Amino acid sequence: MTPTTLCDCVVRALEDLKGRDIVALNVSRITDVMDFMVIASGTSSRHVKALVDSVVASSKSKGVRPLGVEGRDTPDWVLVDLGDVVVHVMQPRSREFYDLEGLWDLPAVSQGVI
Repeated sequence: MTPTTLCDCVVRALEDLKGRDIVALNVSRITDVMDFMVIASGTSSRHVKALVDSVVASSKSKGVRPLGVEGRDTPDWVLVDLGDVVVHVMQPRSREFYDLEGLWDLPAVSQGVI
């Protein structure tokens, strides 16, 4: 599976469970660590956990097992490392505070507001 296809799969999984303010950034030109970073917000701890579970299940169904999932115990900010795609699912207050989009200062490849 190509990084672009995996990114699309992740975005669809987030959209299916009503993830908010979904942004996909192509970071391949500025880092060798990953090709895409996907950031989304959940409305509560439970919603963040459900979004993460959806991303993990969707990627596994496509044959991509997560290299790691960090933050599941306190789902204010959960990171899913899929290798070529790293996913951050956050509650709005954490997302605003850490401003990951601003750190990378890149145009979004895809952006959705639900």
